[in-house]
Amino acid sequence: MSDFNRGYARPIPADRADMSVDAGLRAFMLGVYNKVALGLLLSAALAFLTSAYPPVRDMLYLTTADGGLAGFTLAGNIIRFAPLVMMLVAMFAMKNPTAQSSGALYWGIVSTIGAGLGVWLLAYTGTSVASTFLITAAAFGGLSLFGYTTKKDLTGFGSFLIMGLIGLVIASLVQMIFHLPGLSFIISVLGVLIFSGLIAYDTQRLKMSYYQMGGDQQAMGVATNYGALNLYLNFINLFQFLLSIFGSRR
Repeated sequence: MSDFNRGYARPIPADRADMSVDAGLRAFMLGVYNKVALGLLLSAALAFLTSAYPPVRDMLYLTTADGGLAGFTLAGNIIRFAPLVMMLVAMFAMKNPTAQSSGALYWGIVSTIGAGLGVWLLAYTGTSVASTFLITAAAFGGLSLFGYTTKKDLTGFGSFLIMGLIGLVIASLVQMIFHLPGLSFIISVLGVLIFSGLIAYDTQRLKMSYYQMGGDQQAMGVATNYGALNLYLNFINLFQFLLSIFGSRR
């Protein structure tokens, strides 16, 4: 699903495209960033709702006497795994996505992830969550700007990051089963590095794909939604790994 270039020719090399004066590209990328920003705002609102509004919080989470996280209810576990289920279903069911279907997928994933982010507000102090979010936003802006402006082709670097991401998933599964001491910290550090790189890589990949779409509005609608989803997921994962390293638990 993350590869919305499927069906298009290989993007032109980064060092052969002059994007500095392309108003169409700027408008396209602005549409992507606006959608990411709206997705983050929706996620923040839902996270606050699911952590601070008792009827909703108690429907999703088991809490301690002082309001900390103790576990998940059945509904909470459904919310936790709903984004993964939607992405897997979309990989097989959305062979020819439209702007409307890819948009519905984006907002569905954003909504369920946002509802599930309440767990971080229960597990960590509000101050550490807010400060880590600001750090993530600053890092995201700098890394995405680098991916947008660099003339270096990041394709090979992206392939390396994808392999690292697969290794990260495997290591996370191992840690869930065996709870090895120190492995969680290593996973968090690697997660920060991998998703930092993916922000720059996905920005460049999205930018270069714009030229291959040749003004096709339907294709650009799909690319906007999938591109926003990629960047949104990179942001959320970077935030969570930074929070696990620097956040102060309740």
